Amino acid sequence: MAETEPDLDALFAVAKAAQRQAYAPYSRFRVGAALLADDGAIYAGCNVENASYAVGACAEAGAISAMIAGGGRAIRAVLVLGDGEALVTPCGACRQRIREFATPETPILIAGPEGVRARFSLAELLPASFGPANLPA
Repeated sequence: MAETEPDLDALFAVAKAAQRQAYAPYSRFRVGAALLADDGAIYAGCNVENASYAVGACAEAGAISAMIAGGGRAIRAVLVLGDGEALVTPCGACRQRIREFATPETPILIAGPEGVRARFSLAELLPASFGPANLPA
C-alpha cells in the first residue's frame, strides 16, 4: 500500500508556530520541527538552548518526545524549519532519533521561511543505518 503525500502546508504551519516558541538566547538560531505520526496527528518541537550548551535540546527531539507522549509510535514524515541561506537538516543525533521511529523511506522535508527547500529520504541522510531491526527480538 502506497503512503499518501503528507500535508506540507499543515506541517509547515505547525513547524513555524513551534519555531516562534524556540528558546535560543545564545545562538539566536530558532528551529521548529513538525512530524506526521502513524496516528495521523502532527507533533511539534522547537530547540531549547541551555547555558551549558551540551544539554540543549533539538527541535526534532522535542517533536519525537511529544509524539511518544501523545500516543504516536511511528513517524510518517518530518519537516525541519530554520532561518538563513543554508539548509537546516537534522543533526546526526536527531537522524538516529528519527530512525528509531521511521523507515529508511520516510520523507525528511527541509524548509526555510518561504517554504520547503529540499526533500530527502531518511536513507539519504542516514545511509546504512542502525535501527530496531538490528537488535534481537
